[in-house]
Amino acid sequence: MAPVRINDADDPRIAEFRSIRERDLTGREGRFIAEGTVVLRMLAAAHRRGGGFVAEKLLLLENRVAGLSEILSEFSEDIPVYVASSSVLDEIAGFHLHRGVLAVGQRRRERTAVELIADLPLKALVVAAFGISNHDNIGSIFRNAAAFGADAVLLDQSCCDPLYRKALRVSVGSVLSVPYVRNGSTAEILSGLTEAGFSIWGLSPAGAVEIRNVPASDRMVLITGTEGEGLPADILARIQTARIAQAPGLDSLNAATATGIALYEIAMAQGRL
Repeated sequence: MAPVRINDADDPRIAEFRSIRERDLTGREGRFIAEGTVVLRMLAAAHRRGGGFVAEKLLLLENRVAGLSEILSEFSEDIPVYVASSSVLDEIAGFHLHRGVLAVGQRRRERTAVELIADLPLKALVVAAFGISNHDNIGSIFRNAAAFGADAVLLDQSCCDPLYRKALRVSVGSVLSVPYVRNGSTAEILSGLTEAGFSIWGLSPAGAVEIRNVPASDRMVLITGTEGEGLPADILARIQTARIAQAPGLDSLNAATATGIALYEIAMAQGRL
């Protein structure tokens, strides 16, 4: 579709993009805002695969269109592309949008943790996160999962939404490429993983095994708990625990940082890297 110019920030055709900082689309019928060239490219790939994510409309800074032609060609012809000047785009967004690239996407396919676990290969690496409330950490966990070849991310229902605009941006679009679910309780997820034969390891400063000494197995899960408190004692008592060696003076690492270090070690042990 040829780009359509928007001259009025109140044009109803781009209503979803209005004041996106204050009014994120997360939670509204599975819709979300994708921001930036890298995330747009990931959305285009997801859209092209015909999986759970599709693009609904795009809004671009007028001088970005030519440079994005390759990415735009990956979307189907029925996806409307709107363009605007810098001043109009900033008025629409509610702040200076220096990237000049926005899209509305939708997640159309939701699965339960049990369904996703059932679809995993015989040799699998899974990241599970419970109670993560920081969008930067959620985004970074997905980026780590993609970097180290994880097959899926399992989030319990108390985690914040990875399709929140900031989380999606921090993940550099990995939320759109790594299969994930965000539903169910911690107990339900752990039960499903146990029944599927996964070796379950939880991160804790007081873990029984140093992370580099965790033995490899064909099906492995790495669990990260809430920022600050970590995994609850009753959960730690049910699973194997690992720690990351660090210099004296601090009691723990940031949740996403710890996940990245541990994933690297486990991926190496499994021969993924």
